[in-house]
Amino acid sequence: MLPDAFQPFLKDAPFCVMTRATLESLFASERLDELFRNTAQKQYTRELLFSQLVELMMAVVLQQQPSVYAAYRKGIGQISVSDQSVYNKLDGMELGVSAALVRDSAARLAPVIDALGARQDSWLPGFRIRILDGNHLSATERRLVALRDAWDSPLPGKVLAVLDQQTGLATDVFLTPDGHAQERSLLGAVAAAVRPRDLWIADRNFCTLAFLFGIAGAGAGFVIRQHGTVQGRLRGRRRLVGSGPTGKVYEQALELTHQGVTRTFRRVTVELNQPTRDGDWVLHLLTNLPEADADALAVARLYGQRWTIEVLFYEVTQTLACEIDTLAYPRAALFTFCLALVASNAVAVLKAALRAAHGEEQADELSGYYLALEIEQAHDGMLVALPPPRWAVFRGMSPEQLAAALKALAAHVDRARYRKSKRGPKKPPPKRARYQNGGHVSTHKLLTEKPP
Repeated sequence: MLPDAFQPFLKDAPFCVMTRATLESLFASERLDELFRNTAQKQYTRELLFSQLVELMMAVVLQQQPSVYAAYRKGIGQISVSDQSVYNKLDGMELGVSAALVRDSAARLAPVIDALGARQDSWLPGFRIRILDGNHLSATERRLVALRDAWDSPLPGKVLAVLDQQTGLATDVFLTPDGHAQERSLLGAVAAAVRPRDLWIADRNFCTLAFLFGIAGAGAGFVIRQHGTVQGRLRGRRRLVGSGPTGKVYEQALELTHQGVTRTFRRVTVELNQPTRDGDWVLHLLTNLPEADADALAVARLYGQRWTIEVLFYEVTQTLACEIDTLAYPRAALFTFCLALVASNAVAVLKAALRAAHGEEQADELSGYYLALEIEQAHDGMLVALPPPRWAVFRGMSPEQLAAALKALAAHVDRARYRKSKRGPKKPPPKRARYQNGGHVSTHKLLTEKPP
């Protein structure tokens, strides 16, 4: 039972309380500093602790502060060094440290979800579903000397993230500071993370012979859309399997050869009822799953569910300050994005607590926008009334204790306040008059004119 001082916030801002409680458990200073010491290869700690930097940047990511400098001026993290020292630390942040922060958060929060009894059923029983996708960080401002005379937009890097379907957690991340690098350049590191009985679902950008053969060789499965550069030898006749919600589904065997090794995979073809955003009417999906585990219709359904990670990226970019355009240093920008993924992992635990307290359907209706809005509006006032020492109770909690606390807090949530706003089907955009440079219209006249 929490002290009486928490009760007003449990009533009016329950998700703000739950988020702070989860982050307190994740960001205990001693653990963060130990993680940095065990992971960093070149950076070291003198006066500015890694835990202080995480606290400072998390205030920006959660949009409690508008900028890094504003958070520094506010005294968040109790940092005693100069603001330039903070920026230098961010500039030198090692990619391995940023990635380790995401992996550590997933490893610590997965047992909490299990203790809540809120792990969702696998889309394919017997397999751990791993959804892979990439994100290009948005262009930054030209604040660095090297960028001052550049006309083109400066890109600070690229991210590949892995989403665990059953927990909703971002379990791993692969980073490059090169904004021009292809996503495929990171697949070697991804392949090293494949484990037996994983099922990897990804779009065609990740369809390479080395990646497909690497997954198969590790005793794992894949459902990946075929890229045009991956050509093989079709075997047998294509057969119609049936019709799914998106179109007719066919199957045919495909032989692929890589480094002298030949394997036969299944190619599932979906002839779509409606074209994709890119105008494609046909999808070719490659898989090594035995038909006994997933027939062609099931393979098509599995690939259709990969949009889950696109929703994750959308919520991260729309509800959190994960891409700060004033942070032009690539390593700083990637560190910030990883902190946003950690925050999204905390949100995944809140959704799990909501499932445990109110049922699966209620958690699916949770709006990430209204949740983030509550945190942004209520967090500062909450910390004035409940300063950091009041939250120390959450730092030493076991996964079972934190799960029980979050489930009790979730019982206070008024679900109607956080429900997603449903919209109707999208309509095609109307045709517009030809653009004239410098042209303009009067909105009042358009609204008051009678149609002919």
